[in-house]
Amino acid sequence: MPVGTAPPSVFDADLPTLTYDVEETPAEVYPRLQAAQREAPIAIGPFGPEVLSYQLVRSVLRDSRFQIPPGMNLLVQGITSGPLWDKVVNSLLCLEGDAHHRLRSLCSKAFTPRTVARLHDTMTDVMNELVNQVTDAGHCDVVTDIARPYPVPIICALLGAPREDWHQFSLWADDVFKAFTFVVDVREVEPVVMRAWKQLDDYVDDMVAQRRHSLTDDLLSGLIRAEDDGDRLNAAELRMLAGGLLLAGTDTTRNQVAASAQLLCEHPEQWALLKEHPELAMPAVEETMRHSPIACGTLRLVAEDAELDGYIFPAGTMVVVNTAAANRDPTVYEDPGRVDITREGAPPILTFGGGAHYCLGANLARRELAEALNVLTQRLLNPRISGPAPWKPMLTLSGPMSLPIEFDRAE
Repeated sequence: MPVGTAPPSVFDADLPTLTYDVEETPAEVYPRLQAAQREAPIAIGPFGPEVLSYQLVRSVLRDSRFQIPPGMNLLVQGITSGPLWDKVVNSLLCLEGDAHHRLRSLCSKAFTPRTVARLHDTMTDVMNELVNQVTDAGHCDVVTDIARPYPVPIICALLGAPREDWHQFSLWADDVFKAFTFVVDVREVEPVVMRAWKQLDDYVDDMVAQRRHSLTDDLLSGLIRAEDDGDRLNAAELRMLAGGLLLAGTDTTRNQVAASAQLLCEHPEQWALLKEHPELAMPAVEETMRHSPIACGTLRLVAEDAELDGYIFPAGTMVVVNTAAANRDPTVYEDPGRVDITREGAPPILTFGGGAHYCLGANLARRELAEALNVLTQRLLNPRISGPAPWKPMLTLSGPMSLPIEFDRAE
């Protein structure tokens, strides 16, 4: 750029155009992402500028000028008021600045590595129980039989909810999560979402009331105990955090367990390697999430004119931060299409975000996935995909809708 020349706006920089339909899957869109990424670190996509390179995605995620849009996908759908808007805007996912820092600080005092480690036995027990139900048949659908039922018991154990309520928690998570998608008209599902969210709030209120009289070692008790310079969480904040944990930790884990299992099935040498070396479970989580993430990106709203990498992002611009493209950026990942659970020296994946909004439950999610993959590779022998395994659209939480497999029965 000539000296004294102002950097161009992203809208005037002759950037590549990226097109895709709301129903297309990550695998269908990826070749276009790859082609655009070869031309520039940014493309102009269906919703506005789309950041594609690893370095620029990481920069945007860490830059406070790029903020979570109020209401997230609701804003994109033109919803800017009402009870659902109020609920989403005041969640930990959407808060910014001092309010976000305060809640996150208090929450992190309860969400410790020890809290996650305490759930190890629950994770392996739940997964072994699910596998027990399919081993004699020699076939199953990984999505419905294994991945779908897996995370809710773990979230319930984390919060301290009893086993008899697992199913109800699962139903609440299904209904509330309908609010967080681009694929359906949220206005149509809002009554279902709000009814489920109200029931979940009432349940959490009852749990909090019980814990105040008798604290235990679960996360909810930890949140009640959490204190920062005399500051504590109030009842509404406890309700919001407990409900948010159920939402953030349910569909994400379900879908990624199935996606990671599918990738390892498609690469039987990697399945065999993990079976032989269970200590590779965490690297296997990183590699399968890098190659086949079910969360392909996140949204940011530019709070003030921001210059990054020689481009101006004007205030008010909605930016798609394409972490899936970044996770396969050939300038930072050698042979990014290769699946290798022994990959070394690779930079950390960006699927869990970065900066102030880095996923609070990332350690829990990684541990859940690692325990699931270890049990599956140890117990399902020679798995083969035995039918179609279509994926959900990229613009929602993606992942396989079904994953039928056959495997050898143990002697």
